[in-house]
Amino acid sequence: MSEPASDVVVIGGGIVGACCAYFAARAGLSVTVVDRSSVGSGTTSRGEGNVLVSDKGPGAELRLAQLSGRRWLEIGDDVGPANLELERKGGLVVAPTETDLAGLQRFAEQQAAADVVVEQVAADGLPPYEPHVAATLAGGVAYPEDLQVQPVLAAATLLARARAAGARVHTGSEVTGLARGRDGRATAVRAGAEQFPAGAIVNAAGTWGGKVGELLGAPIPVLPRRGFVLVTEPLPRLVRRKVYTADYVSNVASEGAGLETSVVVEGTRGGTMLIGASRERVGFDTTMSVDVVRRLAAQAVAIFPVLADVSLLRVYQGFRPYCPDHLPVIGADPRVGGLFHACGHEGAGVGLSAGTGALVSELITGAAPSIDPQPFAPTRFVQVSA
Repeated sequence: MSEPASDVVVIGGGIVGACCAYFAARAGLSVTVVDRSSVGSGTTSRGEGNVLVSDKGPGAELRLAQLSGRRWLEIGDDVGPANLELERKGGLVVAPTETDLAGLQRFAEQQAAADVVVEQVAADGLPPYEPHVAATLAGGVAYPEDLQVQPVLAAATLLARARAAGARVHTGSEVTGLARGRDGRATAVRAGAEQFPAGAIVNAAGTWGGKVGELLGAPIPVLPRRGFVLVTEPLPRLVRRKVYTADYVSNVASEGAGLETSVVVEGTRGGTMLIGASRERVGFDTTMSVDVVRRLAAQAVAIFPVLADVSLLRVYQGFRPYCPDHLPVIGADPRVGGLFHACGHEGAGVGLSAGTGALVSELITGAAPSIDPQPFAPTRFVQVSA
């Protein structure tokens, strides 16, 4: 059975796929979204909703993050901030030691030169930002441009807006292959007995983007990187911003496969506190790790002693779509005409999704790209014979 043809078929109903669908529909394209499960049920449902510039040094990813921040604010103006739980909460990066602080300040100076708004904070200036932060910290840097959204709500809202523009969303449809024309160009996505014809196909399958790429004849090196998040009992709003330690940035950029943890603490509108972050490459192993939970809890208490007697409500885990060079894969695949990738964002998928969706829409329609797309191009992993 074949569905009516669309200009674009997006594989994946998570936050990146939803942004791709939203911007494509806004550009006047007809859109079909296909997801093997339900909207936002994969990595999107395991994210914290961070839209950050604070953890990115000068370069391509920072430019994408800055673009994405602007696009998230535009989306908020379009659909209403409450429909995304969009908050301009800002971020605070803290340094436990003077050595950490010196490194953090150098990093912030580089960011400031790339037009990131930074505010240097001395040790005695931390309490006005976060009243409950530990008194032993050496100082920090505040980032007022950091934003927060609720990932599943945002994905559902964006897909609803795309539907209002005529998009079709098919859940419970797992992609099994690709149909091609005589010239080798992709013409339709197969999902079981169904076919979804399209002029362009977008692989926005998140952590499963590598597997979907293989199914489509265009493999890309996207692998799962597991992480745990602790959720506390509901509390008064003890933490105003996203707060993390300076070593978080180096851990994110690490190429190691072993366990790494660095404390990240933030509050939610519902009153719970979210505590992370861990990362390790263990495939799709979902085994609970008590050691990781203990380590994250201890690190959080070191930054916010007030959390020492707080109870945990639950612990959840998810898989970040890790790419070896820590950049997402965005753009046309040279091996299969009509196929575009939009995956491999690791732990920054929510934050980078709006910029990614806007950029993919521009590449499909031939509009001038908002930023240089070349650093994200799939060609960096692909050798194509002449």
